Amino acid sequence: MEQMSLFDNFNLSANEEQERGVDFTQPLANRLRPKTLNDFVGQEHLLGQGKMLRQLIERDQISSMIFWGPPGVGKTTLASIIAGQTRSAFINFSAVTSGIKEIKEVMQQAENDRRGGRRTVLFVDEIHRFNRAQQDAFLPYVEKGSIILIGATTENPSFEVNGALLSRCKVFVLKELTEENLFSLLNRALTAPEGFGREQISMTEEQLRAIAAFANGDARTALNTLEMAVLNSQIQPDGSMIVTNEGLEQCVSKKSLLYDKSGEEHYNMISALHKSMRNSDPDAAIYWMLRMLEGGENPLYIARRLIRFASEDVGMADPNALTLAVNVYQACHFLGMPECDVHLTHCVAYLAMAPKSNACYVACEEAKRDIKEKPAEPVPLQIRNAVTGLMKELNYGKGYEYAHNAKEKLTRMKCLPESLQDREYYRPTKEGKEAAVAERLKEIKAWKAKED
Repeated sequence: MEQMSLFDNFNLSANEEQERGVDFTQPLANRLRPKTLNDFVGQEHLLGQGKMLRQLIERDQISSMIFWGPPGVGKTTLASIIAGQTRSAFINFSAVTSGIKEIKEVMQQAENDRRGGRRTVLFVDEIHRFNRAQQDAFLPYVEKGSIILIGATTENPSFEVNGALLSRCKVFVLKELTEENLFSLLNRALTAPEGFGREQISMTEEQLRAIAAFANGDARTALNTLEMAVLNSQIQPDGSMIVTNEGLEQCVSKKSLLYDKSGEEHYNMISALHKSMRNSDPDAAIYWMLRMLEGGENPLYIARRLIRFASEDVGMADPNALTLAVNVYQACHFLGMPECDVHLTHCVAYLAMAPKSNACYVACEEAKRDIKEKPAEPVPLQIRNAVTGLMKELNYGKGYEYAHNAKEKLTRMKCLPESLQDREYYRPTKEGKEAAVAERLKEIKAWKAKED
């Protein structure tokens, strides 16, 4: 029996492809790209019936806008749909391959079209990759109305888009697709003529849902994974295909988590870790820490943040927290990944469950604020070090009281500058071991307040 190949099934004649209007050499995600709003999956909060963005598109009343969202949620597809429905010239522009020269050429053409009474819609994919100077080149043309700018970005536009340009654009936030969205999309891929609708493919609902879960809200990942699973299916003598669990497992063996070590998601993740520990939630804290590791974060960065947390949020309530955090940093340095993941988990769990005090952090911030806002007063003479004869003549060290010589090991000597005599930076809490510190400080202040 002659060995059959899946590609034999896809070997349509040029006439057949032309009749169908589908280029089957294109990836599945490209072939299934929606051409109308009715075919678009997800983003119901923007594109549902009666929603603002849908109405703007259907009425051809769009203005400059930014689409912000994670990969694979439909930013480019939405721009393509707008291109199909607008009565304007449409230019697809890539921030990866274009510079200021190309921008100026396109802008000049758009200005000429504007004078001729025709609008130009300029779609800029990955607009965050443009530097400030390149983004500035768009500004005068947006202001004059020569172009309607549609930018797409996976990064927070507040950080990555020129403020002047951003103020002239409406930002629409696109959400990651739900598993139900992706499940619906995968079913359509199996039945649509431009997908696998002309093939006899056997897949279970559980397999499709496994792909939907694996894709992590990314339609492109879901469709690429489906295509890979079909290409690796078992082809039967009658030409039908069966996707096996074993074959599918090879396609979903490693989930690609959304994590940009230099972008907003980096800060979102470390914020989630820090706040989960502060809220004494070890389960959430361990989850976010491991999400960062799985996304490729340097374990030493996480360990450094844990050291900071040990003093900022635990502090004197459990002085051992800082010791443990520093030890875990050393363990991560010695072992590296993947072995050090359990050491980080150990530290995260300890810090999450430790009693919390931000008294040291508050003292630090209040003292820094006084240093910044108040005059820089000289060190009081009584606590200066008189290391030369001249210094002694100038009364350096005069009035110094050596605490070890006192019965109580305390003196009433003033150590702060005159204008700050009444300031209290460190105010210990009653959490954990800091309760004893608070009681000790109370006794010290009460003794110092007494008259001899």
